[in-house]
Parts: sequence; structure tokens; C-alpha cells
Amino acid sequence: MQKFASVCRPALFAAALFAVPALAADVSKGDPKAGRALVYTCGGCHGVTGYKNAYPNYHVPRIAGQNFDYLVAALTEYKKGERSHPTMRAQGQSLSDEDIRNVAAYLSSLSASK
Repeated sequence: MQKFASVCRPALFAAALFAVPALAADVSKGDPKAGRALVYTCGGCHGVTGYKNAYPNYHVPRIAGQNFDYLVAALTEYKKGERSHPTMRAQGQSLSDEDIRNVAAYLSSLSASK
């Protein structure tokens, strides 16, 4: 039994070593389930078909199905003040980096028609 354990130990270590980066990659993409709980305010503007902001007058983009990396970049830029929309800046500043990844994971998992 001791010989079996000494033979298997390096293989188990190698398997664990390669599994950790794979698990970490999933975490860096966010948790869609956690993101779903955070997007309750987004639909008020982004979920209304044909919605336009009152002033200045512009079309509010649909965000369901948007690219994950784009959503992370946009929310991070609002959070840092690099984008100037006051409502979105407040939304971005209220989110942690993990929250932003979770929101992006959820929204990017939706079909564009939702």
C-alpha cells in the first residue's frame, strides 16, 4: 500500500497543480448567479425597448448578451470616473471588481433578445 501511495502522490499533485489555474480562470470570469442578483436596477433603463434618455437625448443601449470583456471595461471605466454619465458612474462606484465581473458574467450569458 505504501508503494502505491508513493507512486500516486506525484500524479495527484500534478493533477491538482493543473486543476487550480482552470478553476481560477472560471472565477475571473465571474459568477452569473451572483450577477443576476445585482442587475435589478439595470432593467429600468436598459431593459426597455426603444428607451431614450430625457436629457441629453440618446438611445440607451441594450446590455443583455453584450460581450463580457466590454461590460467589465465599461463598468470599470464608470467606476473610475473615466466615463461621464452620472447615473452609470454611481452604479459603477457602487460595485466591487468582483461584482462587476459577476454582473458581466450574467448579462453576457443572456441572449440579446432578452
